[in-house]
Amino acid sequence: MARTRYASDRGLTSRMLVTMFLLGLVYVVFVSAFFVISPSIGVIALGVALVFLLAQYFFSGKLTMFAMHGREVSPEEAPELHGVIDRICAMSDAPKPRVAITDTDVPNAFATGRNQKKAVVCVTTGLMRRLDPVELEGVLAHEMAHIAHKDVAVMTIASFLGICAGLITRFGLEWGLWGGFNRRDGDQNTGLILLAVIAVSAVAYAVSFLLTRALSRYRELSADRAAALLTGRPSALASALTKVTGEIARIPTNDLRSAQAFNAFFFTPAFGKGFSVSSLFSTHPTLDRRLAQLSSISDQLSRGA
Repeated sequence: MARTRYASDRGLTSRMLVTMFLLGLVYVVFVSAFFVISPSIGVIALGVALVFLLAQYFFSGKLTMFAMHGREVSPEEAPELHGVIDRICAMSDAPKPRVAITDTDVPNAFATGRNQKKAVVCVTTGLMRRLDPVELEGVLAHEMAHIAHKDVAVMTIASFLGICAGLITRFGLEWGLWGGFNRRDGDQNTGLILLAVIAVSAVAYAVSFLLTRALSRYRELSADRAAALLTGRPSALASALTKVTGEIARIPTNDLRSAQAFNAFFFTPAFGKGFSVSSLFSTHPTLDRRLAQLSSISDQLSRGA
């Protein structure tokens, strides 16, 4: 990020650092608890966690593009889209990412790739049909802020513990229900060890889930702020947010369900009309919170003009 012109936010940065520190503590407690319960299980858990981390770090971008049916496009195929991204690159002094389009009516965009060299910005055809060039510029500046902030790599590392803990909890429960809770091997009560493993994994999953969601919301606010200051048009980003949120509510439920698995990557989550969930569990801040921040930035820019 130091080589780009995206503005930093000390307040958000400090909150993100505190959240990541707490996640680190959960990592240490999680692995240590396994070693206390059973050294052999601890070694296995650590090995599995590292394998998952490496796989997620190196392949999450490709898997996301594959799952979303993203197709890389050339400047000849999508001249307007490339033109907007070229302008943002010139404003931010950032290297140009690869550009992709996914053919779906769900209006959204996402960025993926573990670093700037591997970065891809993908836009849906539904988004391109609904936004004017200025609004599209705000959305793409938001996505490229994620790349500049290395958000994909950060969130990949932050979320892998929750994924591992969730899988261990699920497999442990299934094994236990198939008789694992009643097994005894020599002097060890395998059932009690299994219960302890499930309990530790469940707690680690719950805590890491909440912390990861909080970190994701902070990073969305940071990307909004950076994009608004870079383009100098917070109102355009606010307009895009309002328009996309309203349009998503009109998308057929079946189409939304196929997209909701990727909400953490999207510009705004793909939730239909009537969806209600506590902000504690959301990957994104509420629309009101994002609009309030953009309004505040607009006031700051007006006073500084």
